[in-house]
Amino acid sequence: MAVRPGHDPLAALRQPQFVLFLAGRFATNAASNMLQAAVAWQVYDLTHNPFSLGVLGLVRFLPQLILSLYAGAVADAYDRRLVIVGSQIAAIVCAIALIGAEQFESMQLTILYGTVVVFAVANQFENPARQALLPSIVTPRTFQNAITVAQSFGALASVTGPAMAGAAIATVGVQGAWWGYLALEAIGLVTVIMLRPRPTVGERGKVNAESITEGLRFVFGSQVLLGCMTLDLFAVLFGGAQALLPVYASDILHVGPVGYGILTSSLEVGALIGAGVLVLLPPFELPGRTLLWAVAGFALATIAFGFARSLPLSILAYGAVGMFDQVGNVMRTTTENMATPDALRGRMNSVSSLFSGTSNQLGAAESGFVAAATSATFAVVSGGIGCLIALAVVGALMPKLRSYRIADIDASLESEPATV
Repeated sequence: MAVRPGHDPLAALRQPQFVLFLAGRFATNAASNMLQAAVAWQVYDLTHNPFSLGVLGLVRFLPQLILSLYAGAVADAYDRRLVIVGSQIAAIVCAIALIGAEQFESMQLTILYGTVVVFAVANQFENPARQALLPSIVTPRTFQNAITVAQSFGALASVTGPAMAGAAIATVGVQGAWWGYLALEAIGLVTVIMLRPRPTVGERGKVNAESITEGLRFVFGSQVLLGCMTLDLFAVLFGGAQALLPVYASDILHVGPVGYGILTSSLEVGALIGAGVLVLLPPFELPGRTLLWAVAGFALATIAFGFARSLPLSILAYGAVGMFDQVGNVMRTTTENMATPDALRGRMNSVSSLFSGTSNQLGAAESGFVAAATSATFAVVSGGIGCLIALAVVGALMPKLRSYRIADIDASLESEPATV
């Protein structure tokens, strides 16, 4: 895992366009997490039925399943900045609808579900466009640093959003959460309007079946891309300890709600530590190989968490899960985007999102079913072992992922002008 000397940890942040991008991404990520937390709270407050929360999860997932590939084609066919603007406007309309319903005391379950559907559709179009936009915002040699910084702020937003929702609901009521959500989405809209990315390199695609098929052929024809996505799929599918945290907190560690909250937050703390270390280190010359090592660390930390029987050890192990997951995400995102031509990045990111989104849903179900049939410990430990087996198979069958170099990335992008 050799690295290059002369690294500037602030390289990406010295580019004003990236700072704008980062501010917008943080605002929209925090808004998304704030919305999810507030909607879940109000749905349960209206129904007092856990089944309604299950329906809420399904409502969020279906747009991703149905629209993912189509949204990627849209990101490659049209101006990505305008796609993001349209998505942000839809999110702002959602906020206004929620504020209005609360103001006139007409909030209903159908309004909450409908808002989540609209937001999920908008988010599905925004994500591949925003991810594909980043390489045209920063210089090629600072891309890995930009990814690391952006994901650090993403992890921070995932903690900040729910915390802001809880604080708003506790102090001024749920309407305060909707106003906060509106303010954050407005910030996201203003920042993306101010962005001036480099033009898309290559001919723009079309939004049709042939274009979608072209993106799928490209992904499945590349060992590097398919290897990254397959690792992500199985790591999330088998590493489903998160779904069983309530069982560990209540029945295994006996630490109650407070311990559960600490245990849950340790994942994000570990992710922030991993991101901080990556910001300080120079880019890894072999991001594919580093990804393989990160997945191995993720699997071993998952196994350690499965066997842990004290809160301090569980916190350390689960924090390590978050740290290795963050490192893996940075390596995967860097490799995927840099191994993809600019004109195909939207479709590639949509396929990657489909892999990760599907595995997130199936991973939680797999963990729950295995735990019900055996035990929570067996479910977590066997998941970590399954992740190691998948890692060995991918590493053996896809050698190009192991050998993919930063030098290959630099060579493929050296002709692109820099945006500063």
